[in-house]
Amino acid sequence: MATEDAPSTFNPRFLVVSLGNPAPHTKTLHSAGHLALQAAQQQLHRERGQPSFSSERIGKKATKASSGDKYTLVQCPTFMNVSGPWVARAWKEMLATHQEQDPTRPLGLVVVNDDLEEDLGAIKVQRWDKSHRGHNGLKSIKSVINAEHYQDSRWGRVSVGIGRPEARDAATVSNYVLKPWSKHQEDVLYERSGPGVLAALKEIEEAWRVEREGTGKAARANNNNQPKKAKKERPSNTPAAGGVVDKLVDAATIAVVDP
Repeated sequence: MATEDAPSTFNPRFLVVSLGNPAPHTKTLHSAGHLALQAAQQQLHRERGQPSFSSERIGKKATKASSGDKYTLVQCPTFMNVSGPWVARAWKEMLATHQEQDPTRPLGLVVVNDDLEEDLGAIKVQRWDKSHRGHNGLKSIKSVINAEHYQDSRWGRVSVGIGRPEARDAATVSNYVLKPWSKHQEDVLYERSGPGVLAALKEIEEAWRVEREGTGKAARANNNNQPKKAKKERPSNTPAAGGVVDKLVDAATIAVVDP
């Protein structure tokens, strides 16, 4: 069973989707997820030959993608606030293709997004069921996809810290995330995102492996602890095998037992 995979055989695939905005907002802090995914691709290329990004049609839209054996990295091509429907289509397409090509191999979904609550360049794994904390991209995705419908998959979030302005009013925050990033901000994000996102992906996979192993062990332990059926004792006056009862067994039964 899938839950009993040994650590050496557990080798899932992941669809990794970054959130951001298309031009002219690609080089802004709100699109830090895209920059982080580019940095991760470079890191993965050095470690396992991850292909470069190229133009592909996914989810009925042209987008940039890097398809490797383990990771399919994709930049969401829509505006942040309406990313949910596209991510849902991309996931379903990937799931259908994966089930045709390698149905025994688990498939997970990871979303990479900017995070105002973390320092610039800080990379963290977040639980999928954690609050979106006002992030409209995550809010859009959760409004159209229910992770509970995909119990065999692992869903995760990787947040890319972009810092926060001192003032917290909506106008100031909007200007902060949508204005072009500085050279310093870009350098910090790129330098930290490569190893940071890769480490986060490995952390998500390891947690998934441990969870599956634990589920498998619990299932086996439960089976072993099931009470055994007590053997019925034959009444003392019942003839033993080879006695009178044997002589009364019909011919059809004999044909089955002893052809």
